[in-house]
Amino acid sequence: MQPPDTAPATPEELLARSYRIAGLSLGELAELAHVAIPENLQRHKGWPGMLIEKWLGATAGSKPQQDFPELGVELKTIPIDGNFTPLETTYVCYAPLISKPGTTWQTSNVRNKLQQVLWVPLEGDRAIPLAQRRVATAFFWQPDAREDAILQKDWEELTEMIVLGEVEKITARLGQALHIRPKAASGNVLTDAFDADGQKIKTRPRGFYLRTSFTGAVLHRHFT
Repeated sequence: MQPPDTAPATPEELLARSYRIAGLSLGELAELAHVAIPENLQRHKGWPGMLIEKWLGATAGSKPQQDFPELGVELKTIPIDGNFTPLETTYVCYAPLISKPGTTWQTSNVRNKLQQVLWVPLEGDRAIPLAQRRVATAFFWQPDAREDAILQKDWEELTEMIVLGEVEKITARLGQALHIRPKAASGNVLTDAFDADGQKIKTRPRGFYLRTSFTGAVLHRHFT
């Protein structure tokens, strides 16, 4: 078995590819794909996701669009414990600190990323060596009306703070399902934003993340 060299043509083909790797370990997938396995994830946090992308044929790379733009599908790997409880928050996308005029929830990149997600749970218990962690069964998810309303409310409130120049007042405690926190390789990385007086300032890049309470409810509803 080898990773595909083309993108999936349909959502059904994408799901079938995910089923083929379910139950296999990250080490087995890396060996079959001739990919080096890092000793740990301290400096290679995104490695499992990139490995799964390779096996499913994702084409977007680091571009600010869905992982499978032709299908309208975003891929999200999520580390879980033995009870299918997420072990960490889920990164969605960068938070633009200088917003484009006229952007609404419906046209936002957050909603674009989350309108249809292929969740791929992975064993994430740190007691399990990285190479031995297995891939669980993937599934498609679309926010229902209640979930979409919660996400929209969080996005609008957080985005309003950015527009009003209050980015430095945003903490990870804000938001019921969606929150913002710094997103950069180091604290030395800075980007532009505006303060409350409309003056341009330098601040750390931010990202939108889904809380584990939200993704946990999604996972538990599916698997139970």
